[in-house]
Amino acid sequence: MQKTSERHELNGQKIFVIGLLCLFGFCLFAQKPVKSRARAQKRDTLQTDTSSIQRQKPKSKVYLLHSDLLRKDERIPDAMVVVGNVVFRHDSVYMYCDSAYYYDKISAFEAFSNVKMNQGDTLFLYGDRLFYDGNTQIAEVRMNVRMENRNTTLLTDSLNYDRLYNVGYYFNGGTLMDEQNVLTSDWGEYNPGTKQSVFNYDVQLVNPQFILTSDTLEYNTASKIADIVGPSDIVSDNNHIYSELGTYNTVTGKAYLYNRSVLTNEGKQLTGDTLYYDRDAGTGEVFQDVVMNDTVNKNMMTGEYGYYNENTKYAFVTDRAVGVDYSQGDSLFLHGDTLMMKTFYLDTDSMFREMRAFHKVRFFRTDVQGTADSLVFSTKDSCLTMYHDPILWNKNQQLVGEKICIYMNDSTIDWAHIINQALSVEHIDSTLYNQVTGKEMKAYFRNKEMYKAEVIGSVRVVYYPMDSDSLLIGMNVSETSNLDLYLSNQKLEKMVMRPQSNGTLYPMTQIPAGKDKLDNFVWFDYIRPLDKDDIFNWRGKKVEDQLKKNVRKPVELPNQHLFEKKE
Repeated sequence: MQKTSERHELNGQKIFVIGLLCLFGFCLFAQKPVKSRARAQKRDTLQTDTSSIQRQKPKSKVYLLHSDLLRKDERIPDAMVVVGNVVFRHDSVYMYCDSAYYYDKISAFEAFSNVKMNQGDTLFLYGDRLFYDGNTQIAEVRMNVRMENRNTTLLTDSLNYDRLYNVGYYFNGGTLMDEQNVLTSDWGEYNPGTKQSVFNYDVQLVNPQFILTSDTLEYNTASKIADIVGPSDIVSDNNHIYSELGTYNTVTGKAYLYNRSVLTNEGKQLTGDTLYYDRDAGTGEVFQDVVMNDTVNKNMMTGEYGYYNENTKYAFVTDRAVGVDYSQGDSLFLHGDTLMMKTFYLDTDSMFREMRAFHKVRFFRTDVQGTADSLVFSTKDSCLTMYHDPILWNKNQQLVGEKICIYMNDSTIDWAHIINQALSVEHIDSTLYNQVTGKEMKAYFRNKEMYKAEVIGSVRVVYYPMDSDSLLIGMNVSETSNLDLYLSNQKLEKMVMRPQSNGTLYPMTQIPAGKDKLDNFVWFDYIRPLDKDDIFNWRGKKVEDQLKKNVRKPVELPNQHLFEKKE
């Protein structure tokens, strides 16, 4: 009786010590919290459900099916020592090892060397040591652990496999491999049934075409889809994707990304609230608050919808679309219904790009403003061409024509060519304007100011000469065929007419009514963009200010009547 009492006392102490160790082990595992709040809540729910299920589900026994040797060991009074070709069975699971301690009363065992666990014909678990509890149905496998589930292999040194929920998880680093990807992390779990896996801390997914690094990642070995649920980077040869939320199909290369994800390709960044990317097609679509930023050429396009093809270098933005050139200290802001970028002769010495804007185009920079129905800028000749009712302003100068071609030098105006019905107006004060009109005009700029202009064909002039004290002398009205204007500080210094024309000079007090304006004079102060926000406010020309279309009469050929049909 004394021995029995001592044995009970020892068993009680042992159970108490084991309880303390389990509690300490639980505390160690709890040091790395699950980052996802949803996942933590899920675990709490699972723990509650586990207790409920374990209470309701009848416990089955772990059976020893075979061993070459069975003996008792006084050092382990509660266990049977089994050695050689050991086989255990619990329900439909078979477990093998070289030797084990079998705790028949508590339906558990501790296995050593060449451990193998076989669940059906799809799940195999290997390791050097295994502790299996038949009541909790948890297998703790240690050292050289390998879990195989069809085409998926998990490698680690410490793995706990919960048969009740069909989930294996590691906590000291592991690697998950399938035929497509290799994933490593500090902590992870894998469900052989759903093929779903979760990874935390220093996560890396390696694919032949890219590498994904993250802090938190979910991955399905069946669909090959990675769910991004934390700060993640996807890097390939030419691309870099940053996202904190989204899905990435590692087979098709299609990504659906949210929360201001960023796609970078050769210095071009594509950002938006929602980003769809197709790696194989090389295309990206962006929705809401779109930013296409070219950090190499220092320009960008913004809008509410954008599209980009990295293979053809084609892009466009629409819905409050804005193009920004920030290569100079003073940025230029351009708005149109749609902005488009096209690349020609890609990967050749003749490659050039065109930026197109249409319709209702307005742009603003502190030194230059303009409006037109549409425009095209080509890097081939650094020319910006404005079409359909173009107007260009430079400080107090206004240029109007049927078409305006602006040639740039390092993102600043070098010279401008106004074609057909060219009109230049210089605002002197509230009522006085210097005016020049002709068939075409060439305006030259220096330090962002017009310093010379050439007017060609049917030239008419109204201008106000000044004396040395900048006092108005009178108003001169002249006509000629060609005219050269020279300006300094935006003021007319000299005029050279060919052929020379004296014109008529009216004293300021004797200017005839109606003579102070050319018949095609118009000052578009009501259209001019006032600032970078005003580019969105389209204001068209008034009916009375429209350019008059040139109607050309057909040229009658000699003896043309010989070819006319007679009725």
